[in-house]
Amino acid sequence: MSETIEATNLRKMKKELMTCTYCGFCKSVCPTFQRVGWDPSVARGRMVLAYGLLQKEIPADPSVLEYLYQCTTCKDCERRCPSKISVVDVVESARRDLVAAGHMLPKHKAMVEKVIATGNPYGEKKSVPDTLGSQPKKAKVGYFVGCTATYRDRALADATMSILRKIGEDFTLINENCCGSVLQRIGVDEVEVEKLWESNVKSIRSLGVEKVVFSCAGCYRMFKEEYPKKLDLGFEVLHITEYLASKDLKMKPFEGIITYHDPCHLGRHCHVYDAPRAVLAKIPGAQFKEMPRNRDTSACCGGGGGVRSAYPELSKEIAARRVEEASFADLLVTTCPFCVNNLKAGASGRPSPEIIDLVQLVDRLL
Repeated sequence: MSETIEATNLRKMKKELMTCTYCGFCKSVCPTFQRVGWDPSVARGRMVLAYGLLQKEIPADPSVLEYLYQCTTCKDCERRCPSKISVVDVVESARRDLVAAGHMLPKHKAMVEKVIATGNPYGEKKSVPDTLGSQPKKAKVGYFVGCTATYRDRALADATMSILRKIGEDFTLINENCCGSVLQRIGVDEVEVEKLWESNVKSIRSLGVEKVVFSCAGCYRMFKEEYPKKLDLGFEVLHITEYLASKDLKMKPFEGIITYHDPCHLGRHCHVYDAPRAVLAKIPGAQFKEMPRNRDTSACCGGGGGVRSAYPELSKEIAARRVEEASFADLLVTTCPFCVNNLKAGASGRPSPEIIDLVQLVDRLL
């Protein structure tokens, strides 16, 4: 039987834990609970587990790790919570305590080791600029590509750079490391996470960049919400859709129905809902139709919070349900590489709309 742990991070969240009334409102929206069906897999159950760890009433056994790491950190439970509990902060505090006590899932441990060794979770040794063939230079606009678009979903990086060139923007790539989202979601010590933050901000400042654009919702959320808690950035942070929404984009027509999936990191975490829709509205001939759950009520794709890496089948099942909600559309558009990949996994083997990132669609039509 596993031993109890010193829950020093959860100690700071005791008020949150004591506020939960276990009403169960979170059960109606939790993507994990809808697939697993057990109370420990939903916010109120995780509050019980976290409190048990804090009070040393339960050990950090494999079942506790499983339920606390099945959370996608989508934040929909917080939207539904009448007590306004910061559920994601509680879950991530519990994870930091588990990691500090030596409890980490094998898939997550491998990713963390790669980030520390190479600066990215894929263990790639070439830098972002070297991989993409565009060296850093002095410019007012910087493109923070992100690890996934650089090393796995190159089409997203290429499309973003293609758009910036087509509209005549003088931009630069950055000698970037992982933004830190992977480590923070898993629960790695904040000292390691902040090393990545400091390195990235130093690289951006060295180029005289005034605006940084992001095509990854996760990277954007880190710079928008997390970095400013410890660092004075000195530059503007924009998701690529916020940047494009103000531009005069001359796009070719598209005949068909388009729907849009709000990534959790871009939507509920950062409240960016209008910009992607404003860009879609610039496409001539397109018929835009919302899914039943959209904007702040948008359903999670299942790809966040480390769930896709640790529990791929669960993640895929959550994605399949979301894809079904878009069955009426010709195109299912989103603005996050993790959402694109996971929705495609959920659509595998079944009829579905084409799933595409918004920048790839814009580049195709521009």
